[in-house]
Amino acid sequence: MTFDISCCLSPFVGTAVLVLIRVLFFYAGVYRSNGYLLVTCNGGLNQMRAGICDMVTIARRLNLTLVLPELDKRSFWADPSDFGDIFDVNHFINSLRDELKIVKALPLKLQLKTRRRLYSMPPISWSNDTYYLKRVLPLARKHKVIHFNKTDARLSNNGIPVHLQMLRCRVNFEALRFTPQIEALGRKLISTLQRSGEFVVLHLRYEMDMLSFSGCTHGCSDKETEELTRMRYAYPWWKEKEIDSESKRLQGLCPLTPEEIALVLKALGFSKDTLIYIASGEIYGGERRLAALKAAYPNLVRKEKLLSSDELWPFQNHSTQMAALDYMVSIASNVFIPSYDGNMARVVEGHRRYSGFRKTILLDRTKLVELLDHFQGGSLSWDEFSAAVKEAHQYRMGQPTDRRAIPGRPKEEDYFYANPQECVGSSSMGRLRDVS
Repeated sequence: MTFDISCCLSPFVGTAVLVLIRVLFFYAGVYRSNGYLLVTCNGGLNQMRAGICDMVTIARRLNLTLVLPELDKRSFWADPSDFGDIFDVNHFINSLRDELKIVKALPLKLQLKTRRRLYSMPPISWSNDTYYLKRVLPLARKHKVIHFNKTDARLSNNGIPVHLQMLRCRVNFEALRFTPQIEALGRKLISTLQRSGEFVVLHLRYEMDMLSFSGCTHGCSDKETEELTRMRYAYPWWKEKEIDSESKRLQGLCPLTPEEIALVLKALGFSKDTLIYIASGEIYGGERRLAALKAAYPNLVRKEKLLSSDELWPFQNHSTQMAALDYMVSIASNVFIPSYDGNMARVVEGHRRYSGFRKTILLDRTKLVELLDHFQGGSLSWDEFSAAVKEAHQYRMGQPTDRRAIPGRPKEEDYFYANPQECVGSSSMGRLRDVS
């Protein structure tokens, strides 16, 4: 149980005093540890970020002491970064100390014990807190240390008590601060872009791994299609192998190509002199695939163009740290446009909603593919195409909206981290900020 004591205090009482009093309540017996929780995150930066928020919330619900999360080093990029290479460890621990205990490592006695035997499990995806209380808590009490070997989507979107939803937000928006080095360089990028006026961030999800995993090869040569197919078969944990690319594209399940994005941006009314920052990894096909987009929008920049090689050198070969820079710029942009609704797009969307519903253009790829094919096939004029694109997106600009719930089908619900509605525009969120 968490006490909200701020209602009992004068509004002139400082934040530090509120924190201190909540910590005293916490250590006076409100919180009693039922054991330790080890977690091994999986996925890229934003998949791991959401997973960490879930793990903190689960640890608090079960009164478990959380050991600093271990990050994924086996993903496509094989990034060796540890938690402390990306996030500010001391801030993470201290900012949540009135909710749960977080330690950097297990006590030595338990380290020795877990080397011999460790109870490890993947929690069932999209579970509510009843699952954790009834199924997981008894295991944690029995084994004293429990290890979650997967963290993605382990907590449901809906049906979670409001105070736990609020804690997820507190972790995401307050506790997970990037390291001072990443923050400083991110602020420099933002400042450089803002000196030129307003800017758009385009999250162009057109990297090799994305195309290979999804099987989306529209606009690729036969040689490139073969290369992407070989890569998909090389990763046994990518379950889908035989994919009909065009069928998937027509269903809106493929990221838009750079050429398609150029037409969509123009149809939406972005002028040729718009400053566009591309947030992404290496674009598959390189400069050749970016040629049409660059021709339409010459003010196309990336962090590699705005920062010197010396500034970026410490982050090279660390994809999650590079992605953290893109994340910061994406949050600060005047407009954010993702070409695909992957983890970064959704988490950034939610952060921008939390920050005051900053404009995020959520592309309707199913509709756009249909319109693009009609336009390129000659059955739609440019004016007709542009008008149809604008009409399709007038209510897809990141406006306030209720998160969709589908009983029995949690995977198909609106993602919590894309629309954390319990934390947006809430007076209780203001109190939460005060004590964080």
